[in-house]
Amino acid sequence: MARRGTYAVVSVLRVIGLVIVAFLVLHILLVVFDANQGNQFATFVRAGANTFSLGLTDLFVPANPKVAVAVNYGIAALIWLIITNIVTGLVRRVG
Repeated sequence: MARRGTYAVVSVLRVIGLVIVAFLVLHILLVVFDANQGNQFATFVRAGANTFSLGLTDLFVPANPKVAVAVNYGIAALIWLIITNIVTGLVRRVG
């Protein structure tokens, strides 16, 4: 029974991590493909991505702002994937 609970916790943590990564990647796509940044959906995604960017929004400052968003938010997405895998691995071992 405890194993089933561990799998449930791992699944929930993995979904949370993937939702965070989805916000970051979706923000990258909306910027790269010139979405209307005044649109409510784009604003919502940008706010979520900024929340989870880990302060990396200005880590690299290339001349092209689209490249800056892709690189900085892409690095944050990779870090979140790594964090998610580490945390789920630890929970799986402990449980």
